[in-house]
Amino acid sequence: MAPRPVDASSLARTIEASADPTRARAALVRVVEAHPGLADELASSDRLREGLVAVAVASRSLLHAVIRSEATLDPLRDGPGFAAERTPAQYLQGVRTALADRDDAPTGLRRWKRTELFRIAARDLLGSADLPTVGRELAALAEACLAAAVTIVDPQTPLAVVAMGKLGGRELNYASDVDVIFVHEGDTSEAERAARALLQVMTAPSPDGIVFRTDADLRPEGRAGSLTRSLEAFDGYYARWAQTWERQALIKARPVAGDLGLGQRFFDLVQPYVWPEALDPEAVRQVRAMKARSEAILERQGLTNRELKRGAGGIRDIEFAVQLLQMVHGRHDPALRSPTTLDALDALAAGGYVDPADARTLDDAYRFLRTAEHRLQLVDEQQTHLLPADTEARTLLARVMGYRDGPEHSALEQFDVEHRTLQARVRSIHERLFFQPLLEAVAGAGPLSPEAAQARLTAFGFVDAQRTRDALTELTHGFTRRSRLMQQVLPVLLAWLSETPDPDLGLLELRRLAEGPDRSALLARNFRDAPGAAERVCRVLGSSRVLGEALRRHPEFVATLGDKDALAQPLDGPALVAAAVESTRWRADPEQRRDGLRRFKRRQLLHVGSRDVLGFADVDDVGRELSALADAAFEAALQGLRPEIPFAVIGMGRLGGRELSYASDVDVLFVYDGRTAAEFDVAEKIATRFMREIGQTTAEGQAFRIDAALRPEGRHGPLARSLDGYRTYYERWALTWEFQSLLRARTVAGDTALGQRFRALVEPYVYRDDFDEESAREVRRIKARVERERIPPGEDPQFHLKLGRGSLSDVEFTVQLLQLQHAGRVPALREPSTVKALQALRSAGVLEPPDADALVDAYRFCERARNAAYLLTGRPTDSLPGGRDGQHLARRLGYSDRPDASLRDDYRRVTRRARRVVERVFYGTG
Repeated sequence: MAPRPVDASSLARTIEASADPTRARAALVRVVEAHPGLADELASSDRLREGLVAVAVASRSLLHAVIRSEATLDPLRDGPGFAAERTPAQYLQGVRTALADRDDAPTGLRRWKRTELFRIAARDLLGSADLPTVGRELAALAEACLAAAVTIVDPQTPLAVVAMGKLGGRELNYASDVDVIFVHEGDTSEAERAARALLQVMTAPSPDGIVFRTDADLRPEGRAGSLTRSLEAFDGYYARWAQTWERQALIKARPVAGDLGLGQRFFDLVQPYVWPEALDPEAVRQVRAMKARSEAILERQGLTNRELKRGAGGIRDIEFAVQLLQMVHGRHDPALRSPTTLDALDALAAGGYVDPADARTLDDAYRFLRTAEHRLQLVDEQQTHLLPADTEARTLLARVMGYRDGPEHSALEQFDVEHRTLQARVRSIHERLFFQPLLEAVAGAGPLSPEAAQARLTAFGFVDAQRTRDALTELTHGFTRRSRLMQQVLPVLLAWLSETPDPDLGLLELRRLAEGPDRSALLARNFRDAPGAAERVCRVLGSSRVLGEALRRHPEFVATLGDKDALAQPLDGPALVAAAVESTRWRADPEQRRDGLRRFKRRQLLHVGSRDVLGFADVDDVGRELSALADAAFEAALQGLRPEIPFAVIGMGRLGGRELSYASDVDVLFVYDGRTAAEFDVAEKIATRFMREIGQTTAEGQAFRIDAALRPEGRHGPLARSLDGYRTYYERWALTWEFQSLLRARTVAGDTALGQRFRALVEPYVYRDDFDEESAREVRRIKARVERERIPPGEDPQFHLKLGRGSLSDVEFTVQLLQLQHAGRVPALREPSTVKALQALRSAGVLEPPDADALVDAYRFCERARNAAYLLTGRPTDSLPGGRDGQHLARRLGYSDRPDASLRDDYRRVTRRARRVVERVFYGTG
């Protein structure tokens, strides 16, 4: 029976509007002959008719798929489903549904992929999806196919499929290779079997075509290497053997199928290789050389003007330029690390790395070139980037791209003009971006003369011009090997210093650190050979005068700054005590012993401060580690005195709470076990000598500012008391504030059993069931008097970190009053740490969670600012500084937009919130 004729008018309009009416008519005749029932549907469904005509003209391979199976047209029958972009999750669900209960899963997978590919092409050609959407959907389709292939091959060991190239960038072509890397755990032979089987599923030819051309050649050693590797093997290869292009390729790596947790661990593992601490200058040259070689090959073949991808002004120009900028700047700017070319280009423009007008031109050109590439590849789903040589094929390409003949120019002429124009624009921008000498300088190539460096410094924000010139002259003067080395590393050092809170301070401290030819040469070599250490040295020097001075006295610590594992380690209490004791044990002379202890303290302070500045430790860690350092120094000092009677040092205040700041005094009590006058004399001598061991200033400085004023009778009382003496005092004469201070009492050195007995002695006085309202009023009166009287002249009460409203003392007094009121009945509240006590008060229901959070936030904010201010200036300060010091402090704390004002705004916000809690909970008002 002859096929039923279709509606002539609607069909004729669709055919005449197509890119090639003759081709469209022939295609429809073949389709209706193969599927006679389609005639009526073509007449009645605009989407079916227009979609089929568009695809049939553009793609021979998809036309054959329709002729082979009418079901290929099903996406055109799905109204809402056709209009919307599908997510990867929807594709995954789709392939699972399609393969459910199928005996021949590979065949089902190929057919499902053909139908989904037809859907994407129809959306593309009808204008329902733009270029980025098409790339995302093609990538999502490939991901779903890979996931299905993993299910089919059923690996018996953890195996992850990591996308690379355009699949990794979610910008796949119609005929792209699907580039993958396999990573496994466990049985290597089983992983190899599964990986090979997966490639077979994806690439095996059949009458329905293949699933996707899938290529694992980007793996280490390419085709000569193992098809799959363990994480350890990848780590070893990338650490030792990987070439620049391999690290560059990893920009687009992302896990897509199989064991996604394992894939994520691979992703995390390779990030340091993609975004290294310092980019070898040779890497930039290698990228440039690779591009030049590719262009030379095309030039010899005479294909430069026809090649969409690798020709001058082509796709690769844009991609290489973007990736090079990512390699140079993405190391320090994570916002640039997108694997998608257009997204990365947008980020580069937003970050100021590319002129916005240039970025728009590159974006327009990329969309044009990639769309032309898509149309070429749709014809037969072949991987081609070459414009056709014959006029008829190029005319069809132009018309499929949407061009139509006009009164003055044909569709092909319009296409050719736009192509040539965009090529020229891309090439011009590409050369500016790709070959700018600044990129090599930022990557570490040098050297700069002092004059050129000074010009750069102005842009980098170094404000003290004379001191800067003096430092650069001293660092680079002469023709020695040391000077040449320093000249080579200077550009990147200046770049790193410019990112620190106080670049002028950093450069000054670098100059001091490099004083002397031997030290300067060693430092320059270390910087050249260990760029991670060099970057961290700059960050430390530009963040802290205190740490700069310590580093100058301990230059060997530069090596530690290059060791992330060492910096990640907090100070360990027992090991720290052992090291402190060892630093003094062999010195018989008291002066030498004190000097040794101070050097030990300064070296460990350098470790804690560097962890702080470099982000390896938060404010709570810093408090604990500084307290552990004080504990260790105290134990070493006390052991050096060789006490003849049981003797213990009790930490009070911040030391007792393990919350020391860099500028804290250390408050102590001394307790001994004895009853005779002779034993009292011995204890008093030990305490006096201990105060000198810790507090005396020597040529090596001071260990800690030590204060025993919290003892009974204050400065008028004896330094040391026996247990019985403390008991008698606390029974008869102690005031409420003294019991309050004992909330934070902790044994820090000496006889631990004696310290425990002291703690047991004081607990009944501190933790009482009958803490009455009069005692609470006394605590409030003391706090009110502190607020009125204790802010020193010259410090801003509006931004005081210790005594301001809602600041440290507010939080501490509130916590301590609640402990005095409740800890007698709730032992869990007997915690000397302010932050931990707040957490305990919250857990016990004494404080509402929002109130506890407000107090914790204020405490940490003020303590962090106080620590940072001391590190920067070397001067204890309890209020936010103004002027340049305020700017530097704000930058140190991470403020970049109006730093000083933003810091003060946050101080107001955090402390006002805390003060509302204090007024309600502590004062009982509000």
